[in-house]
Amino acid sequence: MSKSTILNRRSFLEIAGPASLALTSAGAMPSWSKQSSKPNILILYSDDQGYGDLSCFSATDVSTPYLDSLAESGVRLDHWYSNAPVCSPSRASLLTGRYPNRTGLKGNAHRGLNDLGINSSEITIAELLKPLGYKTGAFGKWHVGSMEDCRPNAQGFDEFYGFLSGCIDYYSHIMYWGQGKDNYPYHDLWKNNEEVWENGQYVMDRITDEATHFIRDNQQGPFLAYVAFNSPHYPMHAPQEYFERFAHIEDPQRRTQAAMVSKLDDCVGRILNELDRLGIRENTLIYFQSDNGPSVEQRNLLDDSNQKYHGGSSGPFRGHKGSLFEGGVRVPAIMSWPGVVPEGRVCKEICITMDIFPTIAKLTGAELPQDRKIDGIDIFPVVTQNARSPHTALHWKMGDQRSVIDGDWKMVLNGRADFEPSGADPEFLCNLTEDPCETTNLWEKNPEIVKKLKQKIEAMDQEFASGS
Repeated sequence: MSKSTILNRRSFLEIAGPASLALTSAGAMPSWSKQSSKPNILILYSDDQGYGDLSCFSATDVSTPYLDSLAESGVRLDHWYSNAPVCSPSRASLLTGRYPNRTGLKGNAHRGLNDLGINSSEITIAELLKPLGYKTGAFGKWHVGSMEDCRPNAQGFDEFYGFLSGCIDYYSHIMYWGQGKDNYPYHDLWKNNEEVWENGQYVMDRITDEATHFIRDNQQGPFLAYVAFNSPHYPMHAPQEYFERFAHIEDPQRRTQAAMVSKLDDCVGRILNELDRLGIRENTLIYFQSDNGPSVEQRNLLDDSNQKYHGGSSGPFRGHKGSLFEGGVRVPAIMSWPGVVPEGRVCKEICITMDIFPTIAKLTGAELPQDRKIDGIDIFPVVTQNARSPHTALHWKMGDQRSVIDGDWKMVLNGRADFEPSGADPEFLCNLTEDPCETTNLWEKNPEIVKKLKQKIEAMDQEFASGS
């Protein structure tokens, strides 16, 4: 992959379009170019946060003032999809711009510190930007492989602080889930490739510390900071003061979720405030997303009951984490870049996580890899110029679940509500425009649509099986 040329004023105007003209009408360079000829990139990724777990989307009982302010400063992406309803493949698509089935991660990486994860041949967003002079850092949850050639420092990141597996205790940093299997439990906190021991320190605070230090050290830019918070993923360990903030919520599970989300929001606020303090906010593209829908897993409850956790919210949508119905893959997302991305806008066009990779490539002047298929599409015109979604169809594959969206229509095969062994609608079809909450099955009434979408699913399955 050859080194790309620096993004100049003309190419910026071609990319950003009319939204940038006010900044350049006097012939001056836009403000983001003052410190660096390329924008800083800040990616904020939350964990198991549902569509209804932000007050700027639909929550009325959870307060997220910093994320709300981020939406006010930019565009709320109201119809955004994750590439998967679980953690690892969602992250693989973010990092590579490709369907997760192409990257080696069809499901979660879950074999502790001996997991292959993402193919070492994949080109990550960090590897894409490093030839352009970007300093690259990853902070928080990795979860796309723990073998040496899968780790962040082997995948283009200059700096890494965080954990490699799917979850850890927020204070001891030990992975307990799976106890009695393989090498569980084990300690999982790293700075680059060195294990670090910080028992008793709340890991969300430490992730934020390391991310802000990286931004401060690289404030002259350009930098890529990928901050993958582990909240509100289980175990549900929020500091006591956050539970006290939501004493008015009577449901203990919802109160717990609110506390976890509130702590996440405060950590986001610390990073945003650091950008403002350093005077580099206008030179920074900020993108926020949850990795998948909210979890109903019993592990959230920290007890031995057989109940499902109901603290997280999918908003009005059907399904949760593990499901290919809307609640499992339709997630909150926000993009902000003062002076370039319009303020206070709501985008209702369909976009998906893998679009971030080619969008950032276009904005930075990076050259996309030519030896592999990049499934994502640059969606900056959608965000900034009210363009229509560039996608004609989108696909999901999770175990034996399959789903496709084609225009107004969505088909789900072997659909589940979460991780349940079977679902109520093994063959489901709806018109998303008319029925976004997937309440009515139109399968029997639309045989031609069913036939068409089944053919699309079969064609994509063949493409995935071929290794393309």
